Amino acid sequence: MQNGTKRVNVRKLVMTAMLSAVATVLMFLGFSVPLMPSYLKLEFSELPALIASFSMGPVSGVVVCLVKNLVNVFSTTTGGVGELCNFILGCSFVVPAGLIYNRWRTRRGALGASLVGALVMALGSVLTNYFLVYPAYSLLMSMEAIMGMYQAILPGVTNLFQALVIFNMPFTLVKGLCDVLLTFLLYKHISPLIKGTRQQTGKK
Repeated sequence: MQNGTKRVNVRKLVMTAMLSAVATVLMFLGFSVPLMPSYLKLEFSELPALIASFSMGPVSGVVVCLVKNLVNVFSTTTGGVGELCNFILGCSFVVPAGLIYNRWRTRRGALGASLVGALVMALGSVLTNYFLVYPAYSLLMSMEAIMGMYQAILPGVTNLFQALVIFNMPFTLVKGLCDVLLTFLLYKHISPLIKGTRQQTGKK
């Protein structure tokens, strides 16, 4: 029993590390999208974290979020503020999703769990940016310059909270929904490999 537990723990550690490596690479591959401030990057590094949370529990998902941001902080252009925000939002996505899925382990449960996680992350993007990220950024640049990035796209934006609701919240929600879609396309095929439950077929 103890040896079996050790094997499970080793597999979980190895798989969490592998998914962390994939997430790190995906975070490096972020790209800007039209009609959004250039600093908002679309990347799918929460995808491995969501898969880890579903297959091995929310703690593994949090570890994936942590590792990818710790690695990326060495090449940061935000003084680590962007990475901290990414970690907080990633956790707000994969932890609720993992907890809900752990309670209802069905396809419908997985869909509901991941959608709740995406919504929490989108709402959290407003609060995190408003109370943490932009106060930190304002030490490096004026709030007028920050608002100017939004007003260059939509001149009618008059304050930061409005800008976050109009731009950041839907952007983050779409990003989360993309991760949900990709997870549903991939999870069934890779979860047996992660869990070590692929059935052995007879020799031919």
